[in-house]
Amino acid sequence: MAKKGYLAQDIQVLEGLDAVRKRPGMYIGTTGNKGLHHILWEIIDNSVDEVANGFGDTVTIELLDDGVARVTDNGRGIPVDKHPKLKVSGVEVVFTQLHAGAKFDSESYNYSGGLHGVGASVTNALSEWLTVEVAREGIKYRQEFYSPEINGKIKSGIAKTPLTVVGKTKSQGSMVTFKPDSRVFETEAFRYGIIEKRMREVAYLNKGICIQIDDKRLPLAGGSGQSNTFKFDGGLADYVSYLNEGKNVLFDKPLYIEAKDENFEVAAAIQYIDSYTEELYSYVNNIPTSEGGTHEVGFRTGFTKVFNKWAQSNIAKCPTLTKEDFQEGMVAIIAIKMQNVQFEGQTKAKLGNPEARQKVENLVVEKLDELLSLRGQKAIADKIIQKALGAAKTREAAKRAKDIARQKNSLNNANLIGKLASCTGRKAEFNELFIVEGDSAGGSAKQARDRTFQAILPLKGKPLNVEKSTLERILSNEELSTLISALGTGIDNDFDMSSLRYDKVIILADADQDGAHIRALLLTFFFRHMRQLVVEGHVYMGMPPLYRLQKKDEIKYCYDEKALEDGRKEMGKTALLQRFKGLGEMNPEQLWDTTMNPYTRALTRISIEDMAEAGKRISVLMGDDSSVRKEYIYKYADFNKVDDFEVK
Repeated sequence: MAKKGYLAQDIQVLEGLDAVRKRPGMYIGTTGNKGLHHILWEIIDNSVDEVANGFGDTVTIELLDDGVARVTDNGRGIPVDKHPKLKVSGVEVVFTQLHAGAKFDSESYNYSGGLHGVGASVTNALSEWLTVEVAREGIKYRQEFYSPEINGKIKSGIAKTPLTVVGKTKSQGSMVTFKPDSRVFETEAFRYGIIEKRMREVAYLNKGICIQIDDKRLPLAGGSGQSNTFKFDGGLADYVSYLNEGKNVLFDKPLYIEAKDENFEVAAAIQYIDSYTEELYSYVNNIPTSEGGTHEVGFRTGFTKVFNKWAQSNIAKCPTLTKEDFQEGMVAIIAIKMQNVQFEGQTKAKLGNPEARQKVENLVVEKLDELLSLRGQKAIADKIIQKALGAAKTREAAKRAKDIARQKNSLNNANLIGKLASCTGRKAEFNELFIVEGDSAGGSAKQARDRTFQAILPLKGKPLNVEKSTLERILSNEELSTLISALGTGIDNDFDMSSLRYDKVIILADADQDGAHIRALLLTFFFRHMRQLVVEGHVYMGMPPLYRLQKKDEIKYCYDEKALEDGRKEMGKTALLQRFKGLGEMNPEQLWDTTMNPYTRALTRISIEDMAEAGKRISVLMGDDSSVRKEYIYKYADFNKVDDFEVK
């Protein structure tokens, strides 16, 4: 159990602060908008870890003018006594020493998402100034840090003042206020929507804690004027209900279980919807594990075992069902909290602890057995079994369809060869597949490409909306079955990344309404049936220019309105302007120079920052409920945007 006597001696120092300012990408990935929010997450995560371990119940985030952010919690307060080794206060250790924290053992925190101890010090190093106020044992303390320029060199995150007693207080906890350094992040600003989305997720994952967000910035400073408070006493059950808003659910309230075994906790919420796909999202110590891991394996095994046992006892001659049969229509969240977490890779995307599988399986079996034995649960269990039995029949039909598809769409098949303009290179790590809208653009792309590593697959019309389609229908769809065959990986449970024939899969569609719809349909297909392709960064959007400016022999391509504005200022009002309405309007040379040449083109890699939110958004935008979609569009679409230029 985490001890209440949290002192400076509990903070373990692994190494000193080193060159964060010089190489910020090593610590926060990027100095763009994502990196800016990363230094905020580091401070928030410290406060969340404090309250999630039972020391307090509220975290408050405030966005202030001049780019300043403030995070407050009512936890124990950062230690203020002197560290026995470094002879400075615990506050100064936390904010000036890299790899310093109390999260490397189980004494001060039972569970933590911040396992590397770089957070607070990195935020301090990349801030113009940072102030810490600590309320602890009736006394309020304050210390200031800053990053001045001395003799032409920036000295990062040094103490401007010593830790000072500023008075008595009845409150308890820590408050960190900081201004991200514009010398690092330039004009980037905090976005309320990004913070709100993440804090909602954190509140769902930590049942009962209160997270408050308040945007106090003036409108001219980018303020939204919004504020929100998240507190979910239902935890994961509320989370699943949120994800299923507007969907046809098989039963009203999600099944919810939670259990604890020494220093290991598991909670899960499950609900079924009228759908052909599965949505399972998992977390470890509040960290999303988008690539799954041993905890997901344990959950699926335990769930399948319990419901097979129930079916054998309650349904005559019921066949043994597989975990795949129970996946169809399942929406589930599983969250575990454990010590000594072992993630696979730098992204913390997959749990590797082998003991987590057995612990999760055992606890899920125990608690689901108890839950299904309660009065009134038989009707829910019946619905889940009937859904699984229907999925088993569909699975058999899909298996037959897959066998036919494999024979029909092998690379040697004339049908595929007739559509796919393959490349001559046989090393997948160098090859690219362009999925192009229509025969006209396909013709230009085939002429423009470098055939040694670029393949072209034109689509006829719009792809199938897989959000509303069975697997059998997907496999019988000519365009999608051709795409599946061209990639070579298979789909769903048969997906095999090692068989991928192209390192980059590039969606190349017109910059108009139809092109946007095609991109959405293809991304829905990849997310639902080839998700690992997106997770591992193989899916891109080609970025053809919107405009072409010409003045005599000078030509400039503009990829957005800002570039057009800058280009017209540079070339003058007499420059001729051409707006490309579609890829087919470009000749092969233009298409190569602007969109396909690896040295001059711009590509956007598709990534998933929040798996659960991405799934919900796809359901809203691509699902059956038009009223939910209309509400979303009215909330977020900009109906006032107009072109203010004249094409000559």
